[in-house]
Amino acid sequence: MKIAVLGGNGQLGQDVVAAFRAEGNEVASLSHQDIEISSADSVKQALENIRPEVVVNTAAFHHVDKCEADPATAFSVNGIGARNVAQVADQLGAKLVHISTDYVFDGMKRTPYVEQDSALPLNVYGNSKLSGECFVRTVNPRHFVVRVSAIYGTNPCRAKGGLNFVELMLKLSKEREELRVVDDEFVSPTPTAQIARQVAALSKTEDYGLYHATTEGSCSWYEFAAAIFELTGTKIRLERARPGEFPAKVPRPKYSVLENAALKSRSLNLLTHWREGLESYLAARAQTRMMSHV
Repeated sequence: MKIAVLGGNGQLGQDVVAAFRAEGNEVASLSHQDIEISSADSVKQALENIRPEVVVNTAAFHHVDKCEADPATAFSVNGIGARNVAQVADQLGAKLVHISTDYVFDGMKRTPYVEQDSALPLNVYGNSKLSGECFVRTVNPRHFVVRVSAIYGTNPCRAKGGLNFVELMLKLSKEREELRVVDDEFVSPTPTAQIARQVAALSKTEDYGLYHATTEGSCSWYEFAAAIFELTGTKIRLERARPGEFPAKVPRPKYSVLENAALKSRSLNLLTHWREGLESYLAARAQTRMMSHV
């Protein structure tokens, strides 16, 4: 199949490109230099040149603080941009996989969110992504809207200074004797490699709709840090941060755990437990480092 991956140079995008290529697909990886999704003309020109059968949109303005400060740009990219992509994909008869976020929820629920739960974002980023979901679902009937959460991968995340949470913890553990991490925010940390495989599998079907795609189980950021240090044999004094010790500039959901109900109902769920995902990530990381020293 011919696939176009928007944001193909990003943390998730690079793994999506790799997952489709591993299956023998012809993949066009489009970066910000190749396509500007907030411009309908740019989207039309880029995708008409490729004429893909599947479009995967991982492109987004996802720096939460910057979105809050610049809502016009957030909605231009995450809302109107999603609409532009959906419209052109529909005109080309292409399937569209659109990546969304757990931040469409307010985090007040204390059991995992399912696809049918009402979305109520707390910030501009979440609202802009929700608007993008709505455009995609109404504009292109051949859509898969895939919500992800707390992602990390071997490719750098430019919006977070190139370091994901795992790499940040390991870096800080070399610089400090003690680390303090919040224990009141709950997530399902999910490796981008697993999301990429899930996206590739989903795109082969015609089971269109809204999906949650995160690892099984959940943990606080403190518990995730503890697992990182345990599995890497890192010696560091890890303490729970006091409530309010690290106040966020922008409100974020305290509980971002998603349940892959739609994937499971169609026997399509490929995601493992979060701890197994972390073990796989660390094994791949160790192998990459070993190869770089050969």
